[in-house]
Amino acid sequence: MKIIIIGAGFTGIQLARRLISEKNDVVIIESNEETVRLVSNRLDCMVIQATGNNLTVLEEAGIAKADALVAVTESDELNMITCSLVDSVYPDIIKIARVRNYDYYSDIAEKKDNLKQRGGRPLYGIDFMVHPDVEAAEAIVTAVEHGAVTEVVDFENCDFELVSLYIEEKSKLAGKRIQDLRKVTSTGFLVGFIEEEEQTFLPTGATVLKAGTRVGLVLHKNSLPEFLHLCGSKIDTLKKIALVGAGRIGTGIADKLIISKKNLLPFAFFHKKHKTNQDFIIIEADPKRAKDAAERYPSATVYNADVTDESFIEEEDLSAFDLVIAATNNHELNMITSAYMKTLGVSKAVCLVQSGNYATIARDIGIDVAVPIKDAVVDTILSHLRGKSVTGIHTLAEGELEIVEAVLPPSAPILGKELKEIAVPGSFIILLIQEQGTKNFVMPYGNTIFEAGDRLVTLMCAKDIQRTMELFGVGN
Repeated sequence: MKIIIIGAGFTGIQLARRLISEKNDVVIIESNEETVRLVSNRLDCMVIQATGNNLTVLEEAGIAKADALVAVTESDELNMITCSLVDSVYPDIIKIARVRNYDYYSDIAEKKDNLKQRGGRPLYGIDFMVHPDVEAAEAIVTAVEHGAVTEVVDFENCDFELVSLYIEEKSKLAGKRIQDLRKVTSTGFLVGFIEEEEQTFLPTGATVLKAGTRVGLVLHKNSLPEFLHLCGSKIDTLKKIALVGAGRIGTGIADKLIISKKNLLPFAFFHKKHKTNQDFIIIEADPKRAKDAAERYPSATVYNADVTDESFIEEEDLSAFDLVIAATNNHELNMITSAYMKTLGVSKAVCLVQSGNYATIARDIGIDVAVPIKDAVVDTILSHLRGKSVTGIHTLAEGELEIVEAVLPPSAPILGKELKEIAVPGSFIILLIQEQGTKNFVMPYGNTIFEAGDRLVTLMCAKDIQRTMELFGVGN
């Protein structure tokens, strides 16, 4: 594929790097001269210094022969205008825009289906709009719903999920080979990957689980408590929750976590010298955001305060809380706040970070769950670029692994073959399969036969993605 990327920020660079590794033809357009120089030295692709909303520049970049345009500048309006401009001349090109303003996002989401039914062009010429704040909020809420003990990958319309758990010293799984784990539990599961000693790999039946390692398990959603027990952990009751940050992401989190009740008392808006016994509090340093949050969430207590103020922490006894969620726009502050709260005795901490690299650092310093917002955006964009057969992508282990959800087309080379015939140990693992015409997902066996229309959830090593996608017939 030929893809033109507008904007060479963190997201643009990460997206380009992954597309280039898959042998795609990538062109980046960036207006900042210094950024262009740096990116040109780091990536093996054409980099043009210019603004993206210029048709002459786009045509010089090869837009006429491009398969997709991805606009990920810091300006929502520039991203939208660029897509609209390209759509007016090259309507068949896939156009993807990152947009942070929720008003734009909801406007398109509301009118998209209606326009499609009427056969009209997509609103603003954007085929797919990516809203990073929405995706980050959903990921954090999912982690909280799982007791803030694990990072979770959900699959669309599926009763299974992939969770990452640590094997504790007293775990019943420690020291056992994967092929012998059926003797420990009769509950269905699959070990997808293992992280140990800074290495991540796909296991075999002979792999021994060691205490201190992190394992990715595919489980039925009702089985998590049992496997936490087997791993030597448990889900604590999260009664007292503190949310730090009432910006767009914080608001998205609060919308999902705070349950509205009838006959609520007037909203509680406290400055840091007031006391309260509320079990859900919001801490926001900006006065206007704090006031807006107080009006929006009358069942919560909102403090206009600095979470790093030791006197505030002591006065409000934040160390007694069960969970702290750090979701400000300052990702470094999120990590520092979460780590500090853990040292004070807070049971669980969840924080928003920039990327998978920061998520690894966060886990290393004791933070229970770290959600990388930039990786989520790149995954969503890639899922739209991989073709119609691909329905979802999830990056794991700092990009070393990738989960691909895809439907097998009639041309797939593996059709009619058994899993044991096409298996490549260490390259990919098929985690789940939904056979055509059925609603339920199941874990495949060696004699599972593949047919057109089957939906697969496959864990792939990054270095083998292109080859594996071709094997399944879902590559571009």
